[in-house]
Amino acid sequence: MPSNPPLAPRARTRSRLAVGALVTALFGQVLAGNAVAAPSPQAPAATTPSPGRIAWEPCASPSGQGTFECATLKVPVDWKRPRGATVDLALARHRATDPERRIGSLLINPGGPGGSGVDFAFSAPESFSPDLLARFDIVGFDPRGVARSNPVKCDTDRVNAQSALLYPDSASSFAALREANRALGESCRDLTGPLVDHMDTGSVVRDMEAIRAGLGERRISYYGVSYGTAIGQQYAERYPHRVRAMTLDSNMDHSLGSWGFQKTEAAGLEGSYGQFADWCARTPSCALHGRDARALFDALYQRADAGELVLPGDPPETVTPQDLQSFALGNLYDPAGWFDFARTLAELDAVKPAAARSLRKFGEPAEFPFYSVMCQDYDLNVSSYGTLARFERELARRSPVTRLSPLGWTVMTGCQDWPAEVTNPQRRLDVDGTPKILVTNSRFDPATPHSWGSNAARQIGREAVFLTYDGVGHGDYWLSPCARDAIDTYLLTLKTPRDGTHCPAVWPSAAPSAQRQSPAGGLVNPLPDLLGTGTYGRTG
Repeated sequence: MPSNPPLAPRARTRSRLAVGALVTALFGQVLAGNAVAAPSPQAPAATTPSPGRIAWEPCASPSGQGTFECATLKVPVDWKRPRGATVDLALARHRATDPERRIGSLLINPGGPGGSGVDFAFSAPESFSPDLLARFDIVGFDPRGVARSNPVKCDTDRVNAQSALLYPDSASSFAALREANRALGESCRDLTGPLVDHMDTGSVVRDMEAIRAGLGERRISYYGVSYGTAIGQQYAERYPHRVRAMTLDSNMDHSLGSWGFQKTEAAGLEGSYGQFADWCARTPSCALHGRDARALFDALYQRADAGELVLPGDPPETVTPQDLQSFALGNLYDPAGWFDFARTLAELDAVKPAAARSLRKFGEPAEFPFYSVMCQDYDLNVSSYGTLARFERELARRSPVTRLSPLGWTVMTGCQDWPAEVTNPQRRLDVDGTPKILVTNSRFDPATPHSWGSNAARQIGREAVFLTYDGVGHGDYWLSPCARDAIDTYLLTLKTPRDGTHCPAVWPSAAPSAQRQSPAGGLVNPLPDLLGTGTYGRTG
């Protein structure tokens, strides 16, 4: 999911732990916006298109690689009022490098919610295989309220106030959280305009159909990862005959209620950390080799819970249990970082200054669309603090090492009393009439658990082909050569693997300096730069 859940309670530190508590939403100043505002200064330039078509103009990617065109497309803020206010969607496309063999357009979305599809497209020359680049125009768009498409903006003080309350420990703090959520949501509306009440995935699906029409394509191909799978799932449901091919990588499950959401998220994090612990046990170059990594995390958690895990500095930095959970979550998205993860855990245990230094590596703040999407897509209301406390106790019983998923938890707590209607509530998918859809998921995914992918495939039914990557991580295309080959083959030829196919796990090598070269096969995983830690789409 998602781009980001809330900030750590101590927003003054952009540390690896604190940012692991989740967000790129802290920005230096808040600027007011309107639902019909022009694109931001970074938006691609475009002329007004003729009705229904997109007017493209040449543009350059930040890296200077590839041949790109950029444009904007007007869509209604409220699709129920198509003649009302509009918002400009920013688009970018990488032209097929072998135009004579061009198949068509491949729309892509990197997840979030809040990830920039324009930046995802700009990364295409480094992130997608030469075969896909040759045969497809790779088309990315910033969804409504994201990046260049009239970004949702919220009051920084309200963001910080909410962040400090996302783990309530009493009925009074739960009531304070509800009040903070309402105040934050109202600030988003004040600073963004009416668009903020139309951020649900159903509206994004309508936007994507307008993009298809504007491209002049009878049918589109689509690759969505993480929250991008929710867009794809619901597009296939609404427009089944507009799909040529669709890959859904690391899937959302839009059928889950509050408890189902929490228990599956917690199980995903617990299982993923268990795989890390087992890897350390058999890998001599892991900094925790010869130690019980599960017991270590439990001990660190207990020290943090008692307020006894303090990093040296001026001033000293007190690590909370939520910091630890979020730090683990972010570092389980991609095993390529496990050598550093293990070393930092060892330094935390020894309370070394190096641990504090390693926690200060994350980037600049960004806009805050996350809750405006999630709280319109999911009704996760909890009736009382007593219910919330029962959830927490049961999650800790089921997942005794990591206890709960900070991502799943803060989605639920952050949506309590959010001041917008749940316009796209949970339901089972009803897909009928598409070609085969390739659904993939890691067996140990800390953000979108394997059960979400298998459940989404079951809901899609006979149209779905399910592939499991038997390793750890989020975003199978860059984690598994086997999964990537299956995805490429399917998108290019429409030939799917056998339903139920398993791809073998790929573990970090014994040479930390070389491990980033595999398993992506020379490609660059773009997700870390596109999304914030602890979202449905970002590596740690």
